[in-house]
Amino acid sequence: MELVEKINLLKKEKNAVILAHNYQAPEVQDIADFVGDSLGLSIQASRTSADVIVFCGVYFMAETAKILSPQKTVLIPDRDAGCPMADMITAEQLRKLKSEHPGAKVLCYVNTTAEVKAECDVCCTSGNAEKVVREAFNKDDEIIFAPDQYLAHYVSTQVGRDFIKWKGFCPTHMKLLPDDVERERKLHPGVEVLVHPECRAAVTDIADKVLSTEGMIRYVRTAPAREFIIGTEVGILHRLGKENPGKMFYPLSKEAVCPNMKKTTLEKVLWSLEDMKDEVVVPQDIMMKARKSLEVMLKY
Repeated sequence: MELVEKINLLKKEKNAVILAHNYQAPEVQDIADFVGDSLGLSIQASRTSADVIVFCGVYFMAETAKILSPQKTVLIPDRDAGCPMADMITAEQLRKLKSEHPGAKVLCYVNTTAEVKAECDVCCTSGNAEKVVREAFNKDDEIIFAPDQYLAHYVSTQVGRDFIKWKGFCPTHMKLLPDDVERERKLHPGVEVLVHPECRAAVTDIADKVLSTEGMIRYVRTAPAREFIIGTEVGILHRLGKENPGKMFYPLSKEAVCPNMKKTTLEKVLWSLEDMKDEVVVPQDIMMKARKSLEVMLKY
């Protein structure tokens, strides 16, 4: 409680807003002003009058917040909280791929660095990727989809077109296996299995619903069922339970823990506000190019 009180006092003093991703630890989610997915949080923060954004998530998310709020100071409580998937492709690698496919359009998952976003034509989230593909590209466009091969595969099955896929993946979602689906269905007969599109195809193919984190939040809120099996990083179960009292949520696997998301602690949030350290800075030229790819997406 003392930590929370100190954080709240500093937040008012610094005119700060605290954002927490759905995968953050429960105590971090509970002190946040907004909890959600990475892009949604950045958009919400950009609409506030806050001078400071404390982003409890991984580094590319804080970069996105800076891109959408260039006039605000963006802090990340743990600078070493990275995203292995985002780090699986560099701007140089993407430029090389583009040179091998001249004329191809580039669709970037928001789980990428600012430098990679700057090389893209349009960004997408796991929730809007299908819509963006249908509406932002012509039918004869050749599309490079980076970096998540599994999100690309899932969207490909929904829109009926092929992509040039980068072979990236989320190590946490790779921990979710078809055997987990089989086991949990036996333990909870008749309960729907909701999985994230970052899961391997063998998992998304047999799930009842394939949804982004915010898609899961929306779905369980209005669904008549009282129980759900959740196939994504386990941090989301805290928010699901908090917002849906009386409903039960079972993790598809308790092993689906992102170590980077769990690096953020209340102490680190406090130190971040006390010292105003670990500011996220994006070079101006990169910021302008990256913002264009995000703005194209936001039109859809």
